[in-house]
Amino acid sequence: MKGKSKSSKRNLGLATTLFLCSLAFLAGLFTSTFFSQDVPIIKPKLRKLEVVHVEGDKYRDLMPIGETGESSIDSIPFQVLSWKPRAYYFPDFATAEQCEHIIGMAKLNLKPSTLALRKGETEESTKGTRTSSGTFISASEDESRTLDLIEKKIAKVTSIPQSHGEAFNVLRYEIGQKYDSHYDAFNPAEYGPQSSQRVASFLLYLSDVEEGGETMFPFENGMSVEGYDYRQCVGLKVKPRRGDGLLFYSLFLNGTIDPTSLHGSCPVIKGEKWVATKWIRDQQQFD
Repeated sequence: MKGKSKSSKRNLGLATTLFLCSLAFLAGLFTSTFFSQDVPIIKPKLRKLEVVHVEGDKYRDLMPIGETGESSIDSIPFQVLSWKPRAYYFPDFATAEQCEHIIGMAKLNLKPSTLALRKGETEESTKGTRTSSGTFISASEDESRTLDLIEKKIAKVTSIPQSHGEAFNVLRYEIGQKYDSHYDAFNPAEYGPQSSQRVASFLLYLSDVEEGGETMFPFENGMSVEGYDYRQCVGLKVKPRRGDGLLFYSLFLNGTIDPTSLHGSCPVIKGEKWVATKWIRDQQQFD
């Protein structure tokens, strides 16, 4: 009898426990439902631009569509010339009138072109490497805003801010003048520490050249030309045509120098070559 009594008590205790647990669950469910009736249901919203109040009852989009006032900036055709080096060609990037205007400005201050010397080099040891004449012109010096417009177009095609460009280096190559193969980027091991680095170069051809004067890359399709000499004009060559532009990158995306960006200017054989070079850096530049 004692054993049966103990068993009954255990069953009763278990039933009581289950009943109390069920009662507590129902009470909790009822309470949460009751108190949540006044809580708004939060639904995810689609991401979209909002409008902000500007003046009075006027509203505008947070990111309005920009208007440049110059339709030629909206669409800039180009051709991929090479992936090694990364080079792109832009036909009719500037008008004949714009090119003539830039040449007219440059003619006033032409001087023999100079070189950034590497460790151990001297003006005497590098004589004949670069034989053109030229001058630097900032867009702020051009009241017609022609250079400013050209800079804006270069910024659009490179996706690098206009403020990162150096002043235009406008160059004239006469018969026999040239520029041996070189890099536009500065290797710190050769030139010392650099506060900023040249990422890309944009060459705007200001004149046609009857013969010679091509911009050449000896590493054609990433391969060096057999038996190449720095003084030779071989490999991928781009013939100057007035108003056209050439863009190439000196650095890989990781910031190291692309060896295939080695380039030069072939000697002018017949005619005269004018070109405006815009070097673009990885940091903002100041006039």
